Amino acid sequence: MTAPKVAVVGAGVIGLSTALCITETSPSCSVTVLSDQFSPNTTSDAAAGMLIPHTYPGTPIHVQKQWFKETFRYLFAISNSAEASEAGIHLVSGWQIFKSTPKEELPFWSDVVLGFRPMSKAELQKFPQHQFGQAFTTLKCDCPPYLLWLEKRLKANGIQMYTRKVTDLWELHSEYNIVVNCAGIGAHQLVEDKKLFPIRGQVLKVLAPWVKNFIRDGDGLTYIYPGMHQVTLGGTREKDSWSLSPDPGTTKDIFDRCCSLEPSLREAQDIKVKVGLRPSRWCVRLQREVLSQGGVKLPIVHNYGHGSGGFSVHRGTAKEAARLVRECIASLQGSSSRAKL
Repeated sequence: MTAPKVAVVGAGVIGLSTALCITETSPSCSVTVLSDQFSPNTTSDAAAGMLIPHTYPGTPIHVQKQWFKETFRYLFAISNSAEASEAGIHLVSGWQIFKSTPKEELPFWSDVVLGFRPMSKAELQKFPQHQFGQAFTTLKCDCPPYLLWLEKRLKANGIQMYTRKVTDLWELHSEYNIVVNCAGIGAHQLVEDKKLFPIRGQVLKVLAPWVKNFIRDGDGLTYIYPGMHQVTLGGTREKDSWSLSPDPGTTKDIFDRCCSLEPSLREAQDIKVKVGLRPSRWCVRLQREVLSQGGVKLPIVHNYGHGSGGFSVHRGTAKEAARLVRECIASLQGSSSRAKL
């Protein structure tokens, strides 16, 4: 058969990374990215981009760890290269703090991040309301520059990108041999996935260049993540809320909570509010499916439902999706050789 045509639907961090992995592992493919939104208007643009994994109850821990490891390794190499600044990736050290000792003192990812250890009593004095903490160094992704860097890599590999709203994956069957669904929260309507739900996140982006260390409350709600140019303050986790409008009361609450952990933030300047809908599921949907109508078949690879953990595992799940695409190509080639016989 001629070079297989692959369409990747979605241009957030999952869609762009998946398209890149497909071209790296199946260079004979012709890959096109289709999305109704590109950066700076994707959900990924509002993300904090910290590599601290979120746990998916329906996915085995060893699989989640492998995804995180792959992603950490990939971004660490970029952070250690001349492209680090353009890609918006850098190492950041800090603390995850708890009001009481958590059941799990050593999370599954503790040996992937750098220098993970319990905080000393002296360090905990900075947080008098908290009794236990963990100190480590991880990676921070400044999301808009990273998405633009991925787009640049894709264009260099000859990948086409088109603004197009796909309302039904089947509509692509006459133009493409394989479709990869990385539609994020859009999959709720696109494939009518009732297991997918939004968790609304509101964050603030502020100028506070003196803040160098991240601080994350163990409940995952309050966090301070310094980026290259701005500090991200968060946040909220509002299940089943579809609202993209910033809420002023929430803005004040986030700011006050973050200032209680880092009082110097009272002097922060240029406060901007961002809202995104995290595409959440019991587990990431990462699987093959075949749609068929009237004897015509269209192989689909799904890669969505990463919730608040997308940046932490994006490269790992993209590699897995690219492997599933290779399986689809092999079965297409097998059926075309059988047809010739």
